[in-house]
Amino acid sequence: MDVDKVLEALRGGGVVVYPTETLYAIGCMATDHAACVRVAATKARDMGKPLPLIIGSLQGLEAVTGDVPDMVRELAGAFWPGPLSILVKARKGLSPLVSDDEGYTSVRLSPHPVAAELSRRAEAPLVATSANRSGLPATADPDRLDPALLAGVDAAYLEEPRPLGGEPSTVVRVLGDRHLEIVRLGAVGVEQLCQKGFVPA
Repeated sequence: MDVDKVLEALRGGGVVVYPTETLYAIGCMATDHAACVRVAATKARDMGKPLPLIIGSLQGLEAVTGDVPDMVRELAGAFWPGPLSILVKARKGLSPLVSDDEGYTSVRLSPHPVAAELSRRAEAPLVATSANRSGLPATADPDRLDPALLAGVDAAYLEEPRPLGGEPSTVVRVLGDRHLEIVRLGAVGVEQLCQKGFVPA
């Protein structure tokens, strides 16, 4: 299936499977609450666990959060596009399922050309949670995707370029004065953060 058909499904309120830089993701437009509910239900994911987001350009960050702290911009400049997810305050207009009780959502600029193109052309941040049933392994191999999960989506991009595999994105929270809380350690390591002048807690 080509990008245009996956994009059409997204714009129509659909749920899709697509490649990111690390793993296959299941997602939708983050502005579509009903589609976000479907994503969580298809994964059998706890509705109280926020759905992570991707964007296709630095400008897309404005669609996720209305207030971009300087340190978030510094992190983005140092690691994006790449597998570093940053917690930011979610702006109005996004599904409540993408943010936690304090109003924070995680977002990254994906270097995968298909993921980035879908977000840019949809003109919205996309939900990007791993394409697996909760509790089962995520995958970068299209042949290992759960057939039942694929049957529950409206479109899937399984062609080249595929995900590179490896660990999921690292998730960080900005604490101030270049200090970070590592919420989940993944593809970006502590040493890489330190090399860029940040102080992981």
